[in-house]
Amino acid sequence: MKVAVFSTKSYDQEYLEKMNADFGHEITYFDTPLNPLTTDLAIGFDAVCVFVNDKIDQETLRKLAKDQVKIVALRCAGYNNVDLKTALENNIKVVHVPSYSPEAVAEHALALILTLNRKTHKAYNRVREGNFSLDNLIGFNLHNKAVGVIGTGEIGSAFCKIMMGFGCRVLAHDIHQSEKLIDSGVEYTSLEELFSGSDIISLHCPLNTDTHHLINKQAFSLMKKGVMIINTGRGALIHTPDVIHALKSKKIGYLGLDVYEQEAELFFNDLSESVIEDELILRLLSFPNVLITSHQGFLTKEALSQIALTTLENLSDFENDLPLKNEVKTR
Repeated sequence: MKVAVFSTKSYDQEYLEKMNADFGHEITYFDTPLNPLTTDLAIGFDAVCVFVNDKIDQETLRKLAKDQVKIVALRCAGYNNVDLKTALENNIKVVHVPSYSPEAVAEHALALILTLNRKTHKAYNRVREGNFSLDNLIGFNLHNKAVGVIGTGEIGSAFCKIMMGFGCRVLAHDIHQSEKLIDSGVEYTSLEELFSGSDIISLHCPLNTDTHHLINKQAFSLMKKGVMIINTGRGALIHTPDVIHALKSKKIGYLGLDVYEQEAELFFNDLSESVIEDELILRLLSFPNVLITSHQGFLTKEALSQIALTTLENLSDFENDLPLKNEVKTR
């Protein structure tokens, strides 16, 4: 199958090439993102392979259909950037990677927590400059703290288990409760109880109409002063202007982000010699208690291998007219 891979980075090509030795797809790599202005690059291809910030909207899909593209293969779990209704109307299949390495993202959420709490990033820079002072590096014990987990799918479940291992009390909220997590000691609560009872809140839910801007001014009004917010899910789970206000008022004590609502123009690119015009992210970066990473939670050898393998399997299943076990359908 002829496949056009968009938003390609060096690690994407490395792992797809390695895994494709067992599949034999004809793959062409483009570093540009897929959007209505770049669909001509997909002419002559049977499939497009895309990532989180590609724009698979109505216009893009109609152009892809006109160019005889038959399937969109997401090399990620989330699919909020795809207009599923238009895909269905144009007979374009959509597949994703529902599970690659839940532990990769869950462990990155923990890394954000520990770094913010114990200020290891600041200590590292100090020591490199010969400053061995411990002033303003005081953290807190995670043991016995209440950690709220919103979304207990595979990533959220892995995160719950990690925090239980630290001796935390884990509160969770999800429309589907896990009996295994309940048996392990996780307490499912209402969203309001989770907001009010948590010292740390970590987001692991999908982005949809119900969760869009879930963390907003109203949510902050219920939270403890000094709460830590961690988001390794999707940027638009958080209403950024409300977060900035909560940081200024000291309602938020710590903020760790691996995703950002307007990340499409920023993340995965080297902008060190550019003028960043996004006023909101510049404001976030000005706070000493904010830590931002550029959507790297998935970036482990294990996760990249599984993403490549599942993506290529999805394409081969389609090519061989087999059931698409990872197909995304409209609800």
